[in-house]
Amino acid sequence: MLRILFFALMLAFSFSRAELIRVFAAADLQYALKDIAQLYEKEHPQDKVELIFGSSGKGTAQIKAGAPFHIFFSADMKYVEELYKEGYIITKPKPYAIGRLVVWVRKDSGLDPSKFPQILLDPKVRKVAIANWEHAPYGRAAKEALENYGVFDKIKDKLVLGENVSQTASFVYSGSADVGIIPLSLAVSENMKKVGTYWLIPEEKHKPIVQGYGITKVGENSQAVKRFYEFVLSPKAVEILKKYGFDVPKEK
Repeated sequence: MLRILFFALMLAFSFSRAELIRVFAAADLQYALKDIAQLYEKEHPQDKVELIFGSSGKGTAQIKAGAPFHIFFSADMKYVEELYKEGYIITKPKPYAIGRLVVWVRKDSGLDPSKFPQILLDPKVRKVAIANWEHAPYGRAAKEALENYGVFDKIKDKLVLGENVSQTASFVYSGSADVGIIPLSLAVSENMKKVGTYWLIPEEKHKPIVQGYGITKVGENSQAVKRFYEFVLSPKAVEILKKYGFDVPKEK
């Protein structure tokens, strides 16, 4: 009886110390980070990870405006470095992944993404979806790739801009756009694989999409936040990142 009471008290104490881990993450992580958070919560059932996804630029602006996020996952190291220099992030900016871009089309479109960039000039292609390059790193990379292929000016009137890569993917997934330039991490998700096909854009056609993260000033005193921060680059979490097409910087 005493042993049962002891374990009950220990369990109650454990939950009394549990903290909610609020995370803002770049939208290209919407599948990978959900899987990582689920695995983390399975191993640390006393903790709860709350995930908010959006463009890295918007996340940066929200953190500066006082949003109570504990960890920030950016699709571009520069945003984490900016927040670190200004004191909003207290851990030294650390890369966690390198992203890749793909050309994605619906299988029922009759289009061949490997014909990129000529596919964009096809009269049947009326709308091309990319993320807004003003605040989405994958949007900047997509714009840079289009410029390096010499087609940006030719097809700029066809462009439809998503607020983030998730919205960009939804445009082409739904058929609102004919072609999308989106992260590989979204293209390999089960939902996208069922209805679409993609072609990987050579990495030399745009600057490396080095993604970084850090603990914010809000989360600096939380042990749960530190646990999740370290868990993201654990071997189990890295395998999930690889599953979704990310390269892991420390292995390069």
